[in-house]
Amino acid sequence: MASKVRWYLGLDIDPETQITVTCGSTEAMASVMLATVDPGDEVIVFEPYYENYGPDAILAGATPRYVTLHPPHWTFDEAQLHQAFNANTKAIIINTPHNPTGKVFTREELTLIAELCQKWDVLAFTDEIYEHILYDGTQHIALATLPGMEERTITINGLSKTYSVTGWRVGYILANPALTGAIRKVHDFLTVGAPAPLQRAGVTAMQLPPSYYEELGKLYHQKRDSILQILDGVGIPYFLPQGAYYVLADISKFGYKTDIEFTYHLIKNIGVAVVPGSSFFSQPEKGHSLIRFCFSKTPETLQAASDRLLKLSK
Repeated sequence: MASKVRWYLGLDIDPETQITVTCGSTEAMASVMLATVDPGDEVIVFEPYYENYGPDAILAGATPRYVTLHPPHWTFDEAQLHQAFNANTKAIIINTPHNPTGKVFTREELTLIAELCQKWDVLAFTDEIYEHILYDGTQHIALATLPGMEERTITINGLSKTYSVTGWRVGYILANPALTGAIRKVHDFLTVGAPAPLQRAGVTAMQLPPSYYEELGKLYHQKRDSILQILDGVGIPYFLPQGAYYVLADISKFGYKTDIEFTYHLIKNIGVAVVPGSSFFSQPEKGHSLIRFCFSKTPETLQAASDRLLKLSK
């Protein structure tokens, strides 16, 4: 892991004191939150967000403070972000590339976040599990590589997405030695350890050459183009993803009251499963016009989805 991080991100990580291996990135975030956040603290979360972030903060006794990402490019309002930071802020969560929107945070956005973290003495939790799944020349920038951020950034990642082994549940955390000591204690009480044979397999995975990641990028680019072609064909508006393997789509035109109703319709009558947009918001009504498609599927499955979704346009 240290060699891979050094090669891809340029970070010199000590494997003995700065890496914690976890049962997937989901446990990683929970361990980080419980190890570093206290009751009464606030944690800034960009919204929409991966479903676990808000509940993780709540489980740690903290209050999530949501900052809106605005479509179509999922940018945040700088004034709102400034306002979110205060004396009670303990951490901010940055997921880039982002689930569910496909947003990739720019260097300018990350620089502003870094400046605010240093001004308010705030930790940054970064979920970078989609780091190699990027489109249209977009670049992944690790927050820990920005000036002043290596010591206060806790980077979360895993094998699931990059190596297509989501069921293995092998994740990892990069942090400075003092933070790692606390995180390892919490991790040990939560799960003790990720499956040892799968960790050994992960050693092989993380020694794959750069050409593997290039081919991975090409593969997902093809899959993204396939799902976009499908959505164009049936007339479902969407937001173009820059990274990750999801497409957030706008279902307003179909006339359903909520995303849940439309999701049930897709499953029951069309035969296609999606995630309702309300899953990604603290106030469900904000997501009632959205659904999320996942295109990390075989060509056969994508073709089947295409055939079934054509029923929507009839």
